[in-house]
Amino acid sequence: MLNVSVKCPHCGKSLMNSGKKLDKVSSIEVNLTYAGKHAPVYMSSLYGSYLVETVLPIPVGKVAGFRCPHCKADLKSTRKCDACGSQMIAFNLKAGGQVQICSRRGCKKHVLEFQDPATELQAFYKSYLSALK
Repeated sequence: MLNVSVKCPHCGKSLMNSGKKLDKVSSIEVNLTYAGKHAPVYMSSLYGSYLVETVLPIPVGKVAGFRCPHCKADLKSTRKCDACGSQMIAFNLKAGGQVQICSRRGCKKHVLEFQDPATELQAFYKSYLSALK
């Protein structure tokens, strides 16, 4: 699996937490909101892993909110999930492009987009190939 590094699409600050490892790599940390409660959520930065840790229990099938821990901006995308219709959550890739995940607990839909497909896709595959070694 490929390790992605992401930043906030609003303030541009890193969302990576090297102090909290999931899948033996730095996690992605954002603020989670559900039913009027707030807590940090840590997500694996390995593309294709669904490992998540939070103290805020969210029932499967329910939609949560995601905010930047730095600027507090809502990370909702304008895109709706193709699988369940919920709002997608967007993170900018540090190398360019964007990864989006579904805001519904249990939905595994995600999208990876590149702004400059030729350059960014080549960098993506180089990272992927080096991860396989």
